[in-house]
Amino acid sequence: MTLTTILRVFTLLALLLGTGAAHASSRIKDIADFEGVRDNQLIGYGLVVGLQGTGDSLRNAPFTRQSLEAMLERLGVNTRGFNLNTDNVAAVMVTANLPAFSTQGTRIDVSVSALGDADSLQGGTLLVTPLLGADGEVYAIAQGPLAIGGFTAQGDAATVTRGVPTAARIANGALVEREIDFKLASMTTLRLALRNPDLTTARRMALAVNELIGLPTAEPLDPATVRIDLPREFNGNIVDLLTDIEQLIVEPDLPARIVIDENSGIIVMGQNVKISTVAIAQGNLTVTIAESPEVVQPLPFANGQTAIEPRTDILVDDQSDNRLAVLPKTVTLQQLVDGLNALGIGPRDMISILQAVKASGALQAEIEVM
Repeated sequence: MTLTTILRVFTLLALLLGTGAAHASSRIKDIADFEGVRDNQLIGYGLVVGLQGTGDSLRNAPFTRQSLEAMLERLGVNTRGFNLNTDNVAAVMVTANLPAFSTQGTRIDVSVSALGDADSLQGGTLLVTPLLGADGEVYAIAQGPLAIGGFTAQGDAATVTRGVPTAARIANGALVEREIDFKLASMTTLRLALRNPDLTTARRMALAVNELIGLPTAEPLDPATVRIDLPREFNGNIVDLLTDIEQLIVEPDLPARIVIDENSGIIVMGQNVKISTVAIAQGNLTVTIAESPEVVQPLPFANGQTAIEPRTDILVDDQSDNRLAVLPKTVTLQQLVDGLNALGIGPRDMISILQAVKASGALQAEIEVM
């Protein structure tokens, strides 16, 4: 593998692919969110009953024992001072996302995860569990049979587990009891939050909104926020306006960046990454050391002793046929990586080459190592 071959591959790719990068346009609804129109996370603590001996052991999970006793007391059963010995109950954490504009009586999905040392939640039923928001208020109530995506089977000498039997879901398992007060129709100022903050993208979004409304009402405040002031003469439906705004097509602009995960050898790069004129030489220095000791025997009737004589063979391969080659600036990073892949260079060597090119100042991009 020589740099002359690499350069030929780069030249061929440059002729076939060209140097321009295609820019994709996206809808505003796919790259930004309206401030206030978002989900809210809920969390709760509850008990799952009906397990077939796969629940928490009450000795190792005191919180399960306390919760079981408290629940039975609320139902009029006094178990204080008695020795509870059941493994059909498990303490769980229940989580859910409350969608925006959810009304009372709406059903939402919930996720259930074991908190103690339960082996499986298969066949269990979640008892009434209040789901709280960040403000400590109850926004939903969850209850129902669990559906898990794994199982555990065991015998006297072997155990098999597929999936995660200690995590489950309940489809439509929670009822919304409290609505979040958010009056969208009475708002006079809207704010768009970009999912990938960028000054150029924010300005393009503002220009697209102004062209739609016909007045300079949209203004980029920072790389992540675009403010829209509704005109005074606007007396239409704000939902119709938001529908038109989120369907606008904008070409997002992202910084040139390369993300490298050295642990797994993954390389992710953006389309705007470019390479200036640079000379590259790639070669590996291989040193092979082989030990072949020999046993030395003394001559007959001599006063010598059997000994081991060490023998070491060292071979050095520096691949001297690899020469320095100049990589022109017309080659993009995509073509560089394609050429290295075609020649069988692995991700580890590719990461080293990219970092070396960046250190020389020829790589016009930011490298982020995970």
